[in-house]
Amino acid sequence: MKKGDTLILIERDEYGLKKKAAFAELLGSRAKLPILDASERTQLKSIDVIKAQLSGAKAKLAQQQREYLRYKNLLAGESATQQKFDNISTSLEINRSDYQQVQASLKVAESKLNDIKAQRSAIDAEIKLKEALLERQELDVRYTVVIAPFDGQIGKKTIQEGQLIQPGQTLAFLVNSSEEKWVVANFKETQISGFRPGQKVSVEVDAFPDEKFSGAIESLSPTTGSRYSLLPPDNATGNFVKITQRIPVRIKLTDTMQKLARLSAGMNANVYVIKD
Repeated sequence: MKKGDTLILIERDEYGLKKKAAFAELLGSRAKLPILDASERTQLKSIDVIKAQLSGAKAKLAQQQREYLRYKNLLAGESATQQKFDNISTSLEINRSDYQQVQASLKVAESKLNDIKAQRSAIDAEIKLKEALLERQELDVRYTVVIAPFDGQIGKKTIQEGQLIQPGQTLAFLVNSSEEKWVVANFKETQISGFRPGQKVSVEVDAFPDEKFSGAIESLSPTTGSRYSLLPPDNATGNFVKITQRIPVRIKLTDTMQKLARLSAGMNANVYVIKD
């Protein structure tokens, strides 16, 4: 088995439909943008029209204020009638009301424009979410083809053709033939006082009794093996029976890959640390 070889094919019809649905939702969200663009352009034109109306209303109000002051002076000098002054005063109030109405219309139009811009931000966020969902569906579709991540051999297969599988289910065990091989030796705690990383090691494997393999200590476990057990011992009650503990020592095999190719995971081995 080589890296990239197809190991398992999963039926992809369901994932393909989900991908199409996610793509359709993304298109629907993107289609809202041109509508918002048109609404924004229309609203900007409306604001320009209202601003022009505001300028006209402001000019009329200024003219009417001048008329009001002029007739007020004329009335004081008894050169105008009270009726004429009342008409001018009423026209002033009407023009002031028109100006205020146009001002309010401008504020409403600007507020609506801000609403459109807020909608754009919301739609942009919605599009990003739909794009992420589509990428997720595309990833699921790619996952329907399980390929070998490295060169090696299938050690155990737990899947049959036509079988229904669940997320997280173990389908097969792969042994990496290109990865470095190592041995985990459980030494007594009374034996490791002189051990150090890099120290030479000789390994004898039961499967090949007439052959020795070379190695080196890579690391020593920071805890004893019993600490990793399902129910680690607890001697806090005072009932203590002294038992010599074991320390896992990781040993890297340093022979050629051709020589190490015959070794399989799980083989029994005797390990001898060579003292300097």
